[in-house]
Amino acid sequence: MAIWASALPQILSANKTNVASAAPRRYMPGAPEIYFHKAIDNSRLVRATDPVRKREMHMFAAAVAVCCLVVLVYVVQHCSSLQYGYKIEDARTRLEEMSNVNRTLKLEEATLKDPERINALAQQMGLALPAVGQVQRLEESGEADSNVPVMARANNISVISVPN
Repeated sequence: MAIWASALPQILSANKTNVASAAPRRYMPGAPEIYFHKAIDNSRLVRATDPVRKREMHMFAAAVAVCCLVVLVYVVQHCSSLQYGYKIEDARTRLEEMSNVNRTLKLEEATLKDPERINALAQQMGLALPAVGQVQRLEESGEADSNVPVMARANNISVISVPN
């Protein structure tokens, strides 16, 4: 009895350090609790596969893959529509710029074709209108032979004779 009485405080203090503090243990006062550590080797255990769980995991993986594919297709279409929108806007701005350039070129062409301007430039260069009889129109020969094949034909040919 003396051995138990002297070892009891040590056992109780060891008990308090080994016991988890999450849940209080019930023990009888004065009764010692002794714990033994036993190593368990689970290396030889083989886990059995559950076919139901395996099928559920395959179905879940397939559903996630299909959802990802749908999202990926949506993102690709959205990005391509944005890209085409930018291309359309770029084409519109280029069309607008080219329309402005075309408008200015037509205006320049109209000012350059102005007969008064051409006459003024011709008078500055010392050119004059042809005199009466100076322009001779050539008549087409062979208008009656229209069924004959012709290699080349020139219409409205005029010869201007310039006095030397």
